[in-house]
Amino acid sequence: MFRAIVGNVRAVETRREIEFGSTRAPLQSKIANDCWAMTCADGKPVERCLTGKVGVNEVGVMSEDIKQITILTVDDHPLLREGIAALVADATDMILVGEATNGREAIHQFRAHRPDITLMDLQMPEMNGLDATIAIRGEFPDARIIVLTTYAGDVQARRALQAGARAYLLKNGLHKELLETIRAVHAGRKNLSPEVSFELAEHAAEEGLSPLEVRILRLIAQGNSNKAIAASLSVTEDSVKGHVRNILGKLGANDRTHAAMIGVKRGIIEI
Repeated sequence: MFRAIVGNVRAVETRREIEFGSTRAPLQSKIANDCWAMTCADGKPVERCLTGKVGVNEVGVMSEDIKQITILTVDDHPLLREGIAALVADATDMILVGEATNGREAIHQFRAHRPDITLMDLQMPEMNGLDATIAIRGEFPDARIIVLTTYAGDVQARRALQAGARAYLLKNGLHKELLETIRAVHAGRKNLSPEVSFELAEHAAEEGLSPLEVRILRLIAQGNSNKAIAASLSVTEDSVKGHVRNILGKLGANDRTHAAMIGVKRGIIEI
């Protein structure tokens, strides 16, 4: 699912050389937390700091006049992080300042860099993206977080938006939607992938599962029988059967297996 992002992108450490007449723009030589060490075609060093971008005005003189959007990427898949870094590297109005592989690292990286935009995966080890979003927004209420996920589930999307996410994108469309979504969220707007918007509208009027029903659905997905679920919850087997009937009815499922599949697809449970 990551090939669409990184398919024909060069390594992040080398950047396309852009010509301005007979003068060449600086080449990016490395990423740093505060400034970028730049080297011009004539060998002279130029600093490119987070306060602006190096540009060329009408008379060919370099100037720093545009503040770049600073970005933190949080995902446990290296290939996806590399793909995002490559996309961002080709955008002159934004820059990558940090990366994290789980929610705990994301909190530390956010404190260190205070990025304009955080790109947050949801399913990660140690701490998931939803808990990290809640923690970051609790400490930094103005944090602008864009959720990146594989699933268009309405329940998962609703939880993320309620936690304060400003946008919700599917990973299979990042090469088309990511950069414009970053710009939109930075400008104060919200954005959802079309598939996510459809799922939210499709299930908006439906009755949700109760916390106990979600717990039972999770146990069903783990392969437990009604008898085993009853023992686990210290209730009667007849009580479990009644809850299972309610779950099937609310989800429009044909059987227990179908209910578990719907639960995972909509983000009600994780396996």
